[in-house]
This record gives sequence, structure tokens and C-alpha cells, in this order.
Amino acid sequence: MKGEMGEKRNTDISVAITGSGGSGAVTAGLILLDAAARAGLYGLMMRSYGPQIRGGESASLLRFSSRPVACMDDHVDLLVGLDWRNAGRFAQEIPLTSASLVLSDPAAGAVPTSFAASGAEIRELAFKAHAEGVAKGRLNMVAVGAAGALCGLAQGVIDAAVRKTLAGKGSEVVEQAVVCASIGYEQAGAADPAPDSTSKSAERWNISGNEACGLGGLRGGVRFVAAYPITPASDILEWLAPRLERLGGSLVQAEDELASVNMIIGASYGGVPAMTATSGPGLSLMQEGLGLAVASETPVVVINVTRGGPSTGIPTKSEQSDLNIAVNGMHGDAPHLVLAPLNVPDCVFTTQWAIRLAEHLQTAAIVLSDQSLGQARTVIDPPGEREMPLERVAEPSPQADYRRYALTGDDISPMTLPGIAHGMYTADGLEHDELGIPSSLAADHHRQLNKRRDKINAFDFGADWAELQGDGALCLICWGSASGAVFEAGARLRAQGMSVRVIALRLLAPLRCDALTQALADVECTWVVEQNHSGQLYHYLKSQGVLADDAHLLARPGPIPLRPGEIVNAITENG
Repeated sequence: MKGEMGEKRNTDISVAITGSGGSGAVTAGLILLDAAARAGLYGLMMRSYGPQIRGGESASLLRFSSRPVACMDDHVDLLVGLDWRNAGRFAQEIPLTSASLVLSDPAAGAVPTSFAASGAEIRELAFKAHAEGVAKGRLNMVAVGAAGALCGLAQGVIDAAVRKTLAGKGSEVVEQAVVCASIGYEQAGAADPAPDSTSKSAERWNISGNEACGLGGLRGGVRFVAAYPITPASDILEWLAPRLERLGGSLVQAEDELASVNMIIGASYGGVPAMTATSGPGLSLMQEGLGLAVASETPVVVINVTRGGPSTGIPTKSEQSDLNIAVNGMHGDAPHLVLAPLNVPDCVFTTQWAIRLAEHLQTAAIVLSDQSLGQARTVIDPPGEREMPLERVAEPSPQADYRRYALTGDDISPMTLPGIAHGMYTADGLEHDELGIPSSLAADHHRQLNKRRDKINAFDFGADWAELQGDGALCLICWGSASGAVFEAGARLRAQGMSVRVIALRLLAPLRCDALTQALADVECTWVVEQNHSGQLYHYLKSQGVLADDAHLLARPGPIPLRPGEIVNAITENG
């Protein structure tokens, strides 16, 4: 084992497992992540697939640390090749250095040049031959044991993780997998493994971003979900379906995205907090429905798990490229909310907050997650529950002169439920007067436009509009999934003696211009960092007048995740 990797064991180590479709690379990653949690570590696992429906290539990208992990490191310390078919397609996603170690089965052939050229040490271990020595043995389980040993994990935690992850496959499969993992552990020949430690694992969660969004939805009060399956958002629906039912709610698989958004509008009109989940192509189809929600002041929430675009784009890869459509996609003047979780645990809070805000402000909210957040799994400390006393403003006993769209002091007019005496009103996409009666009068149009705008702009969103860290003349601004890499880059720059602040925006619309301007008051140099091709956040901030003319932009499209080192290099190389 190379010296650097030996020094990093059980402190901060990055691992990649790659193989062709069906080789078990993702299962191996899930087992290692669980084993790391049992060893008292934090961890992050991202999955990478090709675009094929079946087969193709897959990879698990993992990082373990003694501290919480929110992004991948600059390079991979250990690459395990279950086989090398199409593995070269991951070369840019699995950066190696001369200090890295590649574990390869000689039966799989030579390590691809794209990996070998790094100068990494290549060590052979006969995964396939050892697995064939066990009845129905799987080579990925041999690799799990070897990788765990090289990462300094105790064999006991690996065995326990194998048993938990494969429990649904039957006792025979589990026992064979444990034997294979033990063989791999022994064959790796790692010295001085860490002792068993399960003191922290019971206290921490192993959760994905999509599951966290689902949990945030339940905490926010959602009891109806309608959606059409789409990569990479479908996990939210699969996680929610049984849990909604247990809470007395329901989930409907609609025939398409147009139907799903209209269904949640109908449920919300009936008094049930409602949500859908989709990705870019689906969000495009929902725009007219979301406009109806804004015009009729009916609260709904859309979780958009962004993938590479445009069109079908790269369905299995991540990109922060739906900001423009989320902020500006609806026709006409349609004020609404756009929020973005900053990391996996923040998916819980941001989704819950979006639902409570939408309910209280009677509008549509879009939550911009993405594939790297949604399909990542992470070992975290449980996110605490937050009190959110934001409720739908209701009128339980309307009078005969009930005005659904009355111009109140805060422009939030009380809603009624269908069937209540004197509480019936028209809720459609036509402009209307205070009663809800369709009107094309300029005065009515202007009054309702102002009402829908002012109730959002005048609302006090508090301190949760962004996460601020540090204080200095250099400022890094980011949003969403880029935040983990930017926060770590800021920490590295401070370690180099630089004075750095980071502003990670959670509330993107309405943009808190006054608060952001105040946070930038004494900044001398600003960088906007995001994962898309055109710098969507940068140009949005420019349009709002909150960025200096000389602000810098670091915008790179997916599918390769942003890494802290490239951010540090971009800033230091530009003085």
C-alpha cells in the first residue's frame, strides 16, 4: 500500500468501485458505506451510470471521513475494478494520482490506459478465482472485503454491513457473501486494521437526498403526491408511497407530468398539502399548471431533481442547469418561490420549509435538487426537527360577501374549503377581481398582480435565505449541490492564510437582494461558483443588481462534480 493512502486510513479516504452493469459495483459501495458508518465514520456515496436502460457501466464513488462529508475529494485513493468493460468512460469522474492504488483482477485484463497513465500503483487480486471457490460466490463480495481492509475497516463491521445490505436475499446468499468478503479481507493483506466500533453508527442516519426530500415533505405536512416517474426523481416517489399511506395520505402515479401537476393543484384546492417530483423535461411540461397555481393562489410544491440537459440530455448525470426555467419559466408575471437544498441533510429542511412557505403564501414553490444530491447516500448526524409555525390562512366561516382574493394588509387572503356555505369561489387561470369573478379590467389586473407580488416580496424569510460562513474580503457565492465543494474550498483557502467568506444561497426566488447586498458590503473580490455551462446564477445575480461589475465566474457543466481543489486553483491562479 502506498504511504499516503496508509496515512489517510480511517481519517479521510476516497474509494471508487467500477464494473459493467450487473457486476455489483453499486451494491459493493452500499456495503462499504454501511461498514464505514458502523466504524464510527461519516461518509458520502455517489452513483454513476451510463445512459442505458439495461447493462452498461456503473460506479460507486465514496468518501469516508472522521468529519461530516458533503462533497467528493480532488482524487481517488483506491480504485477497485470489478471488470474493465467500458470503465474508461469514468476516467474523468475517477481522478487518480501517483499516490493512488488500483486493485485489479488479472482475469479482467489490463487496467485501461486512462487509469494506468496516472502512475498509480496497480495491485492484482483474483476476485473471480476466489469467488469461484465458494458455492455461488460473487466477486464483488471478495472486492468488498479487500477494499474494506485497505481502508482500515475492521472485518466485523464489514461482515455486519454485508448481512444488513443483503438481508432480503436469503440466508444462503448472505452467508456466501460473508465468506467471500472474508477471503477478500485476508487476501488484501492490510496491516493493523481498526478495531470494531459501533458506538456512533446507531446514532447516525444513512440516507439519500431523495429520501431526505421525501422526509421533508412529510414533516411539512404533505399528504398527497401525484407524479410521473422520471430519472433521477423516481426514488422520492418509491420512498414516499408506503410512508404516505401509513400517515393517512396517498400517492398517485399519474399518466404524465401535466396530469400530475393538475392533480396536486386539485388536492391543494381541497385543503390537502400536495407535492410532486420530477426532473427538467417534466418541469418544462408543468409550467402552465404552475402558472395556474400562481394565478389561483393555490399552494403546491415541485421537487425538481435536475439532470444534464437540454432535452433528454444526460438522464443519469447531474448538472445545475434548471435555474433559468425554475425562476423564469412561467409565462406572464408569475411570482413564486424557488429554493435549493445545500446538501443531503439540508434536503429535509429546505423541502419542509418550501412546503410551509407555499402553504402560507398561497403560491407555487420549486425545490431545485439534482442528481448528485438526490441519488447520493450519506452518513450524517440526524437533522433536528425545526418548528415552522407557517400555516395556510383559512376562513372556516365565510360570510355571504366572502372575497377569496381580498386585498388584505399582507396580501394573503383567507382560503375556504369546497362545500362550505358562502365559501365557494372560482379558482381558474383567468384574471379576476377580489371575488374570483373573471375580469379583464386593467384595474383588477393591476391590483391582483401587485397582490401576488407583494405578499411574497414583503414576507420576512428570516436568516434561512442563505448559509453564511467566514468573513473576509474574498467571497464565494454558490447554491445547491455546489455548496459542499465551495465550503471545503473556502476552508482550504483559509488554511492558506486567506480571509474568505462563503454565501450559499438557499432561497433563490424571491432573491433577498437587501440581505445579499449587506453581506457583500465590504467584499473586495467575488466569485460565483456553479455547475452549469452558462453561469445561470451569475447572470441572475447580475440582473438583480447585486454583483459588482468585476465579479468572477467559475461555471462548469456536468457531469463531473465540482471538486474543492479546482475551485482553490481557479482563485489562486487569478490572484
